[in-house]
Amino acid sequence: MPKVVDPDARRREVVDALFRVVVRDGLQRTSLRAVADEAGLNIGSLRHYFASQQELMDFAMQSMLDGLTERLLQHVERIGDLSRHPREERLRLAAGLLAELLPLDARRRAEVTVFLDFNAAARTNPAFRDLAHQTAAGARRLVHRVLARLDESGTLRPGRDLALETERLTALLDGLCLTAVRDPDLLSAETCTRAVAVHLDDLSRRG
Repeated sequence: MPKVVDPDARRREVVDALFRVVVRDGLQRTSLRAVADEAGLNIGSLRHYFASQQELMDFAMQSMLDGLTERLLQHVERIGDLSRHPREERLRLAAGLLAELLPLDARRRAEVTVFLDFNAAARTNPAFRDLAHQTAAGARRLVHRVLARLDESGTLRPGRDLALETERLTALLDGLCLTAVRDPDLLSAETCTRAVAVHLDDLSRRG
């Protein structure tokens, strides 16, 4: 009796294999054959699910974004109304939400590594640009939403320009991600989380 294969499960296995190859070898050296070998499939079986490397990359990036969005929404749901918490707890909860964007464990490190490679490729590959732009815009919306909720709860110092503060905090997160992935011996997970916490605390200080 032929083995029944769950197509969705197999696609997830291929995406996981893609992530491992990109993290280990870089996007430039990632091919369908390399991903097939990593997933334990022959190239013909892999092409049954993804006809091209572009299709696989698009699916993988969208899957990563969907997973991140789901985690963030769950985090937001757990936080609830920030105003019911004391100031220190509001800042801790906001920092915890933003930490989902940082490479603080194996899963998030793989996500950030793949995103950085993908984003670099998007500069010269038009096929990647729309999704890269969508990802960057989504990150800014998240940061702005977090700052807006802190502002609405009376946590931020009055008069803050939220548009400018969104760019400042996004730049901090981007820099932490890049350095933590490129030079993990120079920037630990603890320092990443501390940097975000101190930045948010500075935004809330009353002069």
